[in-house]
Amino acid sequence: MARVWQHPFLNVFRHFKVHEWKRSTKEGDVAAVMDKTLKCTVYRIRGSVSASNYIQLPKTSTQSLGLTGRYLYVLFRPMSTKHFVIHLDVSTEDGQVIRVSLSNLFKEFKSTATWLQFPFVCEAGTSRKDLAGVAPPAARWTCLQLDLHDIVLVYLNRRHSHLKSVRLCANLLVRSLYTSDLCFDPAVTVAEAQRAKLPVTPMPREMAFPVPKGESWHDRYVHIRFPSGSSAAPSKPIQRSYSPPEAVFPRHMPQLLPHPAAFSKSRQDSASPVVQMLGPTATCRAPSAPGRLPENGLSCECTEVSSVVGSSGRSQELSACVEATDGRTAGHDLQVSAHKLAVVPTAPEDVAIHESFLPDPVLRLKGVIGLGGHSTKWALWTKDGAAVVYPCHAVIVVLRTDTREQRFFLGHTDKVSALALDGSSSLLASAQAGAPSMLRLWDFQTGGCLSLFRSPVHTISSLSFSSSGALLCGVGKDPHGRTMVVAWGTDQVGRGGQAVVLAKAHTDVDIQAFEVASFDETRMVSCGRGSVRLWRLRSGGLRSCPVDLGEHHALEFTDLAFGQAQDRHTLCVPPSPNARGPIPLAPSALTCRLPGSYVCGRSGHILEIDHQHMAVRHARRLLPTQTPGSSLPRKQTFSSGPGIAISSLSVSQDMCAMGSEDGYLRLWPLDFSSVLLEAEHEGPISSVRLSPDGLHVLSTTSSGHLGFLDIPSREYNVLARSHTALVLALATTYSRGQLATVSRDHTVRIWDLATLQQLYDFTSPKEAPCAVAFHPTQPAFFCGFSSGAVRSFSLEAAEVLVDHRCHRGAITGLVASPDGSFLFSTCSQGTLAQYDCATTHCRVQHVAANVVCQDARPGPNALAVSGDSRLLAFVGPSKYTVTVMDAASLDDLLRVDVSTLDLASSRLDSAVAICFGPAPPSHLLVSTSSRVVVLDSTSGRMVRELSGAHPVACPSLALSGDARFLLTAADRAIKVWDYSTQAGPRCQVYIGHSEPVQAVAFIPGQKQLLSVGDAIFLWDILTLPEKSPPGSVLDSPGAPQTCEAGLNTGQLEDSVSGANGLPRRQVPVPSQTPPPQLGMCAGPCESGDGAFSVSDEEGPSEESHSPKGVHQPSGPPVLVQKEACGAGDGAWVASGDPWGLGMPLSSCDQPRKQGTWSIRRARAQPAARPDSYKHFTARYKSSLTAKNVSSPPAGAERLRLKAVVGYNGNGRANVTWRPDTGFFAYTCGCLVVVEDLHSGAQQHWLGHPEEISTLALSHDAQVLASASGCGGAASCCQIRIWAVPGGSCQQLLSYHRTAVQALAFSLDDRLLVTLGDYGDRTLALWSTATYELVSSTHLPEPVHGVAFSPWGAGELACVGQGTLTLWLMQQRGADVSLQVHHRDPIPEAVGAGELTSLCYGAEPLLYCGSNAGQVCVWDTHAGRCFLTWEADDGEIGVLLCAGSRLVSGSNTRRLRLWAVGAVPELRRKGSGARSSSVFMERELTLDGAIVSAVFHNSMDMGVVGTTAGTLWYVSWAEGTSTRLISGHRSKVNEVVFSPRETHCATCGDDGSVRVWSLASMELVIQFQVLNQSCLCLAWSPPCGRPEQQRVAAGYSDGTLRVFSIPQTAMELKMHPHPAALTAIVFSADGQTILSGDKDGLVAVSRPCTGMTFRVLSDHRGAPISTIQSTSKEYGDFGMEGTDLWLAASGDQRVSVWASDWLRDRCELVDWLSFPAPTLMEAPGCPPPSLAAFCPWDKALLVCAGLGPHLEVVFYSLRQKQVVDKIPLPFCAVSLSLSPGARLLAIGFAERVLRLVDCVSGAAQDFAGHDDWVQLCRFSPSASLLFTAAHNQILVWEVTGC
Repeated sequence: MARVWQHPFLNVFRHFKVHEWKRSTKEGDVAAVMDKTLKCTVYRIRGSVSASNYIQLPKTSTQSLGLTGRYLYVLFRPMSTKHFVIHLDVSTEDGQVIRVSLSNLFKEFKSTATWLQFPFVCEAGTSRKDLAGVAPPAARWTCLQLDLHDIVLVYLNRRHSHLKSVRLCANLLVRSLYTSDLCFDPAVTVAEAQRAKLPVTPMPREMAFPVPKGESWHDRYVHIRFPSGSSAAPSKPIQRSYSPPEAVFPRHMPQLLPHPAAFSKSRQDSASPVVQMLGPTATCRAPSAPGRLPENGLSCECTEVSSVVGSSGRSQELSACVEATDGRTAGHDLQVSAHKLAVVPTAPEDVAIHESFLPDPVLRLKGVIGLGGHSTKWALWTKDGAAVVYPCHAVIVVLRTDTREQRFFLGHTDKVSALALDGSSSLLASAQAGAPSMLRLWDFQTGGCLSLFRSPVHTISSLSFSSSGALLCGVGKDPHGRTMVVAWGTDQVGRGGQAVVLAKAHTDVDIQAFEVASFDETRMVSCGRGSVRLWRLRSGGLRSCPVDLGEHHALEFTDLAFGQAQDRHTLCVPPSPNARGPIPLAPSALTCRLPGSYVCGRSGHILEIDHQHMAVRHARRLLPTQTPGSSLPRKQTFSSGPGIAISSLSVSQDMCAMGSEDGYLRLWPLDFSSVLLEAEHEGPISSVRLSPDGLHVLSTTSSGHLGFLDIPSREYNVLARSHTALVLALATTYSRGQLATVSRDHTVRIWDLATLQQLYDFTSPKEAPCAVAFHPTQPAFFCGFSSGAVRSFSLEAAEVLVDHRCHRGAITGLVASPDGSFLFSTCSQGTLAQYDCATTHCRVQHVAANVVCQDARPGPNALAVSGDSRLLAFVGPSKYTVTVMDAASLDDLLRVDVSTLDLASSRLDSAVAICFGPAPPSHLLVSTSSRVVVLDSTSGRMVRELSGAHPVACPSLALSGDARFLLTAADRAIKVWDYSTQAGPRCQVYIGHSEPVQAVAFIPGQKQLLSVGDAIFLWDILTLPEKSPPGSVLDSPGAPQTCEAGLNTGQLEDSVSGANGLPRRQVPVPSQTPPPQLGMCAGPCESGDGAFSVSDEEGPSEESHSPKGVHQPSGPPVLVQKEACGAGDGAWVASGDPWGLGMPLSSCDQPRKQGTWSIRRARAQPAARPDSYKHFTARYKSSLTAKNVSSPPAGAERLRLKAVVGYNGNGRANVTWRPDTGFFAYTCGCLVVVEDLHSGAQQHWLGHPEEISTLALSHDAQVLASASGCGGAASCCQIRIWAVPGGSCQQLLSYHRTAVQALAFSLDDRLLVTLGDYGDRTLALWSTATYELVSSTHLPEPVHGVAFSPWGAGELACVGQGTLTLWLMQQRGADVSLQVHHRDPIPEAVGAGELTSLCYGAEPLLYCGSNAGQVCVWDTHAGRCFLTWEADDGEIGVLLCAGSRLVSGSNTRRLRLWAVGAVPELRRKGSGARSSSVFMERELTLDGAIVSAVFHNSMDMGVVGTTAGTLWYVSWAEGTSTRLISGHRSKVNEVVFSPRETHCATCGDDGSVRVWSLASMELVIQFQVLNQSCLCLAWSPPCGRPEQQRVAAGYSDGTLRVFSIPQTAMELKMHPHPAALTAIVFSADGQTILSGDKDGLVAVSRPCTGMTFRVLSDHRGAPISTIQSTSKEYGDFGMEGTDLWLAASGDQRVSVWASDWLRDRCELVDWLSFPAPTLMEAPGCPPPSLAAFCPWDKALLVCAGLGPHLEVVFYSLRQKQVVDKIPLPFCAVSLSLSPGARLLAIGFAERVLRLVDCVSGAAQDFAGHDDWVQLCRFSPSASLLFTAAHNQILVWEVTGC
């Protein structure tokens, strides 16, 4: 009944009364206008941002339209030269909501499990280069007809239920929307349809567009039907896309034409343009990749591929072809077109899906272990006999027989039931099981899906191609169970056409095999139970006639094959009789030979069929032969009696191959006189196939065996083995590279992961194996069985070592501790057992009953042991509880009730699976029935959650060893999560399994992973090195998105995809502009005197691409220098390869400012950032440095910088230490901090305007060089030269335009080399005598590091992308130039793409670290790499060498000490050197990636910096690391002080609360909450008892936590707010906590009870920026109570309250509302509302950021008026008042701190911050002032107090 009121159609706008906007909503520029073409009112939606201008139905997302119509008609017109977007939310029958998006903004079709994105091409005339794009100037009104049923079914294999919501986004005009179950033709009126009796449904008058008399509908409007042919649409003239149209063979069939437009011919020969919508359909050619099959089809549930290379070698794109229908075209053929489309992944607008991460995809299918699934009979040879093709459930595998390399055809979503390959091995057909059966036609060479269509029959059991590939026949069952044969014409498929149904036939006979004759494509043969029939395709019909079988009419035939006879009328049909009783030997009664005929068969009876007479020519029977007195068969003959059942046969020119159910493969001559060869298999044979050359026989068995017999050598080669039932669990071992699996087929199998071959097979017929685990240290494994037995197996002896039976139920979990000490098992009866497995024969130690959940399902994650082997976790004793035990003693340590973790849920969560994360931080991951939660294994608190990870419970999960990726599996989908990202869940989805995934696991080494279920899938992890450091421009939330084009992108794609056709991140478009010319001038130019210029003519810029996206320079760059004193005189030219770029500079005296040398260059095109953590990227900042800020006079400063808290972990090589002099310096923001390690006293060298990237100390320790990036008004980077003794800046150098990557002094300190970053790519050489630039060169690629040779000042080395470059400095008079001495590529054996670090060792050795973790050793004299070794798992960013010891640091947080004393000796061995003489002495794991390190010459001790913002003192002798400097990793949000001012506490966005000692500024305590930001902090007031000191912290998830300082523990956790807390304060007595959130609510809570007893909503709607509380006299201001507190919100309002919380009283004292402030330069960042009580007069309120003027306002609560104002130069972002002297501290976004004397009005400004001063706080004694800029904390000493 729900459909009745919507029939025959529904006007959506009228039904929901859009004009009233009560049941719909509009946003932005939406207006009703009159349209002259339609002569009616339409809605105009326009705006520059589509997402901000739209009409949405229904009004809210919680409502639903509930429209069940199959078709949605959208009557709209795109606006000229604009983009538009249409979003549809479609609900399926299973409750899933699918977002369907259509836009001319999209460049390609994209899909996920919940979203489909279709590009839209507005007109047919659009150029091929840019099909998708803005609407043309003359865009016409369009009737867009969407078949929601077929869209959801074809692309996501789901069933459409109803339309939930619609959003129409700018820019378009829309008349209305209609839904209907009828397919209307808009070009036909009712009168025309009745008059002409057309078989179409005309458009109703209400929906029709007006057509003036004498004009054609198609001349004025456009009709789009998508998909291009609906299954419910009329067959003429519209074509069906799922069931191809029937045609008469071999007449002309409709085809896809490679033109941008198609025309439908009418009687008047008028042309009607076609409007194309781009997306994959069943009728168009699917994409593929060159060479290898594209494997990205597994990355989303829509398994269409995304790009194809056709025969021309050019990339082609899949397009959905939308018809142009015309009422006058009835009876004419319709032609549709295929198009080319650029591949640009476009992010969907407003789509609620998980964000992906890089690389995308992160997984690539490497190998599959499995065979069959639906049937094991399908295994085919390729034409050249070099590979075999077979299905593995839903995946089709092509396996090369020589290399065992696999490639895959991906796309099926259910088991493959049949395969067929044409005679030339160019076309492959596959059928998918299920109803209805889906067929795919593939380009076998490229792997592209050429056609996808629905078969009219259910599961297809047989497919057969004609030898030319023009005809495909299939056999299956119709919906009524009758056998049906279908013939498709496929000759046009490879040319852009589609498969066409030529004929269909029903039959009542059984068909087991069906083949098309090789000698006549119109003839076929079938066989089955009691029948052999000859078929013929003639006149559009399939006709058959039976063969007269005579006495053999009751036999069951199983397979057939055409003989290779010359008369071409011989057929071999082997039946499979029902064998009964013993198999005796009997003579043949029907033996006969016919010369020239080929008889093929392998079953009890083999019949030779005469096609001409349709009768049996000969009959034979296969019987076993026994010797007298023996029961064993000896020889097979053909005779009478019970025969051996033959399942398959194959025939060549001179022999016949048979496979029988007794497991034998036999080769016979064609006269069947004797057996030539036979091979016994482990199970019944399913199929045999002779290779095209007749030299090999391929065989499959029902037991999962695939192999071939080599006839000349008589050797049998096993290609693959497989489980025959569902795989239940797996286990891996790293030391031996093996995999163990258990299956429902009652087998345990051991596999070699390198070759994917089976090593061992253990069978247990009576009891099923349930769980498996390897022994970590011994060659043994453990297996648990359904009987409760736990057995230990030896891999060396292949026998059972121990059999334990302490369980009475089936084993549900089995795990060994990583150290090999214990084994644990659980059973379905709730028993836990612990075994001592330190010895070979393990023994039971403890058995605990009723501790494990009895409802737990068996699985690999039923119980888990932590990485340090200390903790054991499992689900129990109930399904709602997770228990953590001590692994050794089995003492309970923790129990967590997962059902209470989500109090808002309406149902109880139960635990399903668990696993431990790597330690630290010792996380326990628990998969519940609705989500995945991360628990602290020590405290049990939830630190993170992944809601909606899968629609169903996730029974298997795994976390990588580096805690970077989380793997979850549920149903048939695998999700890979970027676990290291704290901001939110980002995942990629992979499908490919046809049955639910049972287990997933990472292979030790973290480079591959496994998933098991229907088969075993091995995936490669295409991981990138550690992401950009936190705070970098790529990591900052506010950073602008960067373009990932250029050479680096291409290299990244190649490394990720392996040339497998995965879509790239950006379309490479050839540049139409000439190569840029880079100008350069040095020194000030005055009237042309004393100036010189250098022009650098390059090839194509970094953003110019060849068609393959690779930077291809047209020729070597040429540098031309002109003498400074004359134009063109004495020009010097250097040309050569891109690295031979010398730039000698004139020695003429140049006028310059004192201590400053500036060189300006024209800006080149920006380059892509290298994917290397070693490369420096400045943290993104939105603030600008203030101009014209004057510093106070020397000696008159009221503030003195006392200390800086923190270290810049974003810098690179930004720490220096000289043990002999004690000089120690590092950077924090824009400051150079020089610290005395003994006293802790600091010096601060100010001057840099931006973040300092790197430091370098001269060898004599007298000069320090520091470099900062450009920003604000500065056009170039600053390099400052400091005199170490006095700390003064001696020189200021300026040359590089973006950032400085590295600095280095020569051995004699006469030269300084500076290296620009990836955006600058210049190498500059400076003289330290005058600090003039003596030479520079432009680098073609980014370089990561540079170092001077210690053996001569004239040589230096650079490392970068793919190469090591050695430079020589050549001097010509006074000019110095850099010339390339060696440029050596990385050896291919290393397998790394970039060299990221370098250091010199003993002469002539140079050590280089790579991004893949290797250390390469170069002989600089010979210019070759002679030794490499694996030094780490990640990128090596730091290398230091002294004597015989080498230190390496990487992004895996590991610092390692290597003994390299034997390396000089290995150099003499050359390429034969082995790394066994290099060994690791020590290893330390720190808290972040290693970015800086400096060591003593003995390498015994050193200082190391990490990305966590920590400096460590490392002692290799003691093997310890001691924290020297520590700070917050991200923005600091608050600073509070203890009452006695002995400590202070800070909090930040990193979720930490840190307590510092004020005397030494050392970190004392740290409380860490993961995955949350701590936004506010409060210290409890003095209460007389130090043990009651507490700190209250507010977090971004709305929680409030109270920490006890003396006990260093969390006392209380509350959740008083639904939104993030922004302000918090204790009451005067410390018994009450006031907290405010971003929604404007103020909650009043008692920490002693944990209850929130009052919520104030007066500020609702604006975030609370400030809450402050102070004490007052009772009755003061005419109010009761002893507390006076205020709250300020972002809407310029301040409220003041008097309260007595013990009596639950709270009264409003005053309410201040200020006008809105004037617009700032950055209107997107409004100023905060600042307010505070004045310490020297509590009746005064001090406010800033309120009102239209930049000023500080003093408001009297008694007088109720403003009593004073202080003007400000900028908008205040922070405020603090001194409780001592009347001083006011104000922080500005312009990086300036101002101190104001409120008595005299004098103001002083102070620099030193590298970002806006978001925080300033006076200490209670007023002697100190704390300020914070991002994560930098500055401590100022207040003088004159």
